[in-house]
Amino acid sequence: MIPRDPIEWRISDREVPYPTAVVFMEARVEEIAAGHAPELVWLLEHPPIYTAGTSAKQADLLDPRFPVFKSGRGGQYTYHGPGQRVGYVLMNLKKRGGDVRAYVHGLEEWVIRALASFNLTTVRREGRVGLWVARNDRVDDKIAAIGVRVRKGISFHGVSINLDPDLSHFSGIVPCGIADHGVTSLVALGYPVTMADLDVALRNAFEEVFGTVAGRR
Repeated sequence: MIPRDPIEWRISDREVPYPTAVVFMEARVEEIAAGHAPELVWLLEHPPIYTAGTSAKQADLLDPRFPVFKSGRGGQYTYHGPGQRVGYVLMNLKKRGGDVRAYVHGLEEWVIRALASFNLTTVRREGRVGLWVARNDRVDDKIAAIGVRVRKGISFHGVSINLDPDLSHFSGIVPCGIADHGVTSLVALGYPVTMADLDVALRNAFEEVFGTVAGRR
């Protein structure tokens, strides 16, 4: 995508409650649509929660041990929690061609490039949302989830990357409705990456894919 005006880059050092993040994003969408605020990438962590996307099936909620929130993003059930980097991306798609599929492909490319900087290869799989690490010829492990919503031509929600979450927490759901594959993380795969390391990689890769960002918080 062609670089535009600088995009605000914000990092929250403390866990952000999910409802607080949603209220903020919805307000920011209105501000971006009105031309009163720049586009935004917001990196954060949530307390342990499950979120239900617009395609979520009740049968995929196996053990609601954590709060469950309905989400307007696409997709099914996902887990968020400490050790997972969530990236909320609020972009004016009307100024970027308006192609939502191309935008989602760009989000995937962003994460692929960021993780490649640690020599980790992740792949897209036809018919499966998110990014995957091949375990063998038939089974993959999911390392990143993607779910977006668009309102007034502005995207929100975004991506989540498993750095070092408690992987047992994913057993409370069928992640993204896909039961035949596993879930993994950078640390579980043997990559000694810190959250600060990941944030640097994400910033560098984002600028390659989407354009210049400004600010740290």
